[in-house]
Amino acid sequence: MQSPVPCPAPLPGGAPAAADRRRPARGRRGGPAATAALATAALAVVAAGARRRALRGGDRQIDTAHLLHSLVESDPEVGPAFGGQAQPARVLGYLVQRSIGYGLRWQRSVEDSGARCVVREAEAAAAGWSPSAATALARARERAALRGDPRVRGLDLLAALTADPDCRAVEVLRRAGVDPLVLADRIGELSQQV
Repeated sequence: MQSPVPCPAPLPGGAPAAADRRRPARGRRGGPAATAALATAALAVVAAGARRRALRGGDRQIDTAHLLHSLVESDPEVGPAFGGQAQPARVLGYLVQRSIGYGLRWQRSVEDSGARCVVREAEAAAAGWSPSAATALARARERAALRGDPRVRGLDLLAALTADPDCRAVEVLRRAGVDPLVLADRIGELSQQV
């Protein structure tokens, strides 16, 4: 059983209200806790991209597949972890199909791989994150802290995503032909180099 970790601060701008899901999230701002939770401009971009994808897809929450999609698409640091151009392209190709294929079974359902945060699921949901995504963000912060860095990097989040074998992000990786254990090893090697 995985040890519980604290859930991240709310998503910048908070969770979208049901009536708000169809409108772009303009002018919303998170407080200092939300900014600290993301810690870097790069991860703020990843979180915003994941949030847009969830809103566009009509999903109830931002899940780990949304985070993976945004991370692979926007953070140049994570590309080398895949060991070449082909794997990230396959992952993105698979993620693009979410709205027309495999992801339809995920719509209107909450991702919960069993990884638990210390705070209640309702709080993570109110912040707009699935329980698994909230746990991944918290673990990414822990990984950065263990490294002695207050800034959470894309590799920290990618490592946290690959650490949960039952989350949607890992399901996507497997279906795209990426071995999560090999990816985790590469992330570890790259983290040593930085």
